[in-house]
Amino acid sequence: MRLRLIVSEAWRSLGANISTTIAATMTVLVGMFLLGLFIALGTWTVSWSNHVKRELVVKVYFKVNATRQQENHVANLLAANPEVKSHVYVSKKTAFIRMEKTESALTKGLAYNPLPDSFEVTPTKGEYVQAVATSLYGTHHKLPPGVQSISDGKQLSKRILQVAHVIEAVFTVATLVLLIASTLLIANTIRLSIFSRRREIEVMKLVGATNWFVRGPFMLEGLICGMLGSVLAVLLLVLGKTFALPAIVPKLSGDPDVHALAFPVLALVLLATGLGLGAVGSGLTIRRFLKV
Repeated sequence: MRLRLIVSEAWRSLGANISTTIAATMTVLVGMFLLGLFIALGTWTVSWSNHVKRELVVKVYFKVNATRQQENHVANLLAANPEVKSHVYVSKKTAFIRMEKTESALTKGLAYNPLPDSFEVTPTKGEYVQAVATSLYGTHHKLPPGVQSISDGKQLSKRILQVAHVIEAVFTVATLVLLIASTLLIANTIRLSIFSRRREIEVMKLVGATNWFVRGPFMLEGLICGMLGSVLAVLLLVLGKTFALPAIVPKLSGDPDVHALAFPVLALVLLATGLGLGAVGSGLTIRRFLKV
């Protein structure tokens, strides 16, 4: 009976204050639409940065006269390093074939193969690139026997990691700011509805109504507005995904490993966030009017 009364009161209030209802719903719509765009773009960017970090490798080049024993020694060092995810041996023949495919103009007319044997070492994390390279120098800071040079792309990897960390930090901070701003906007919108009915709230409190009985209809109003706004935001994102995304994605990246958050998951996140913001916004706003 009490639940039915709360629902009927909330429904009556939504109809009686239609302008406030529309304003609150539009506020949620705009907030959730922007949040959806930002989450999609942010997760795609983070996925791209992770993909780029996975591409960071350490290359160990051997001398022309390096022996098989010396190469096996380096392989054992890499296998024992917990920061190494994998290491691939690239013979000089394989390296030359690769070069023929990518730089065919440079390989024409060569009398012999000038490329050395090498290892391509992938660290468990992109941040471990320099640590893996440094570990091969040993305690005397000298290259292992038979090794000509070690390339860790120090400047490139440092720049990539800096950009990746900035992207992750900006995504986290901006998401929090957008959530806080949406909560405040919804709270201010709902406050107009509550303020216009402050006398009614005072009377209910004076006749013995509990705080939760008074708060219930307003929180339900917030939930309804949050749900409507979130559903509309998801529908707009569906339209954007259907018509705009196919023209944009191929220009950003053709790698299947780079992707944004799955749309069904994104839709559920927006619906849950909209409901939560609606309830929290109305719940926080009405607190000051309950002190009678």
